[in-house]
Amino acid sequence: MPTQRSRRSFIKTMAAGVAAAATPTLLKCTKSEPPNVILIIGDDISWNDLGCYGHPTIRTPNIDRLATEGVRFTNAFLTASSCSPSRCSIITGRYPHNTGAAELHTPLPADQIPFPLRLKEHGYYCAQGGKWHMGPHARRAFDEVRDKWGKEDPGAEGQWLPLLQERPKDKPFFMWFASFDAHRGWDDKIFLPRHDPAKAQVPKYLADAPPTRADLSKYYDEIARLDYYVGKVEEELQKQGVADNTVIIFMADNGRPFPRCKTRVYDSGMKTPFIIKWPKGVRKTGVTCNSLVSAIDIAPTILDICGVPVGESFQGKSFAALLKTPQKPFRRYVFSEHNWHDFEALERMVRSDKYLYVLNERPQFPNCGPADSNTSDSQRDLDSLRVAGALTPEQYDIFMAPRPREELFDVQKDAEQFRNVADDPAYADALNEMRAVMARWRRETADTSPQHLTPDWYERFTGRPLDIERTRGEMPGAASDATRVNAKGPF
Repeated sequence: MPTQRSRRSFIKTMAAGVAAAATPTLLKCTKSEPPNVILIIGDDISWNDLGCYGHPTIRTPNIDRLATEGVRFTNAFLTASSCSPSRCSIITGRYPHNTGAAELHTPLPADQIPFPLRLKEHGYYCAQGGKWHMGPHARRAFDEVRDKWGKEDPGAEGQWLPLLQERPKDKPFFMWFASFDAHRGWDDKIFLPRHDPAKAQVPKYLADAPPTRADLSKYYDEIARLDYYVGKVEEELQKQGVADNTVIIFMADNGRPFPRCKTRVYDSGMKTPFIIKWPKGVRKTGVTCNSLVSAIDIAPTILDICGVPVGESFQGKSFAALLKTPQKPFRRYVFSEHNWHDFEALERMVRSDKYLYVLNERPQFPNCGPADSNTSDSQRDLDSLRVAGALTPEQYDIFMAPRPREELFDVQKDAEQFRNVADDPAYADALNEMRAVMARWRRETADTSPQHLTPDWYERFTGRPLDIERTRGEMPGAASDATRVNAKGPF
């Protein structure tokens, strides 16, 4: 990564107009004009469910325009396919077991440092609008949090424009805009044209049946509604005359809320759409970046482009250089976790550009997905196929128990991770390499596998609440004080 001295030299060179016009150029912020930043986080949206990522049906013209006018990342990965652990990881730039909030609905501890706090300390106005899900301690990072609204209010996205309009005009700003779209359950407040179930794209692991198609089309509707509000945010920035120096980042917190997606460590759960538009900072538009990046890299990148020092607590690294040189290699590995989300679980994943390796410390359980997905029409269609003995191997995956303790996928030949090659002698060297990388990452970041994890709170597959006293088990990393560990692990 470039040193602070080399970055200052680069800025001077750019100011002198030396760089060639045809080369993508990144303008770092200056003290006189620091950039504004808006981070928009969709809820439960897989990376390939947008038009700019190749989906032929879902209408996302505003998000697609961000990609056309910015940088579209094709290999951005989350650290958890679970709402609150993912968001806590993004805001701290730390792995879930290092945040102390590795499980669903566990609040971020007071000793963790949200990156907007650093921005606020350096003169930024920081505000949040929409879904929160991180507990009370992270609120100190914002000057204003608007995560409550009444029945007559327009909902999560309805907080975004007022926050932009009412912000102090004498400060640079950071906005954390978090949507509830496209989280289940679906609602009827869709004011845009509905998607046609007949045109739904049914993945191989779902049933091609009318209820599933209707389920998918309602999911599409909510993505389109989020896209509408993204367009309104851009319109407001233009009205205020600040669009050119505002960084807009669009992403999601985890994969679509369907079987084999949300909570899973495959690409269908962990790979996120990730787009950055910054007219003043990135001069070449329509750029695609294929480099591996992790959600823990977002915080240090934002701090970096805003000229704010990146502290030791952040386990990620800035990828600001990719905005200048998108083809530049960045990471060799990304890591993700599956901890308790309605059901007992402990999975760890490492992915390179060639392989995806999974370690499952609870292989006795089926990996069925979260409770909200298990009450869906899509799940019921799969249940019907199971009763009829008509499941394909791809559809059977969520029912498999016991599961392999280790899985290895050749992602260049098997992009959707359907064929486990962990037992294939031809992949023995790859298995040993990925296994060693995983062991090193767990050791260096102080990850643990507690014997007594949080148990199931719901019936698997039906999603019905169990008649039990709901208790928490031991949090991964708790026994090793992982919240105090800042090691980044293999990079």
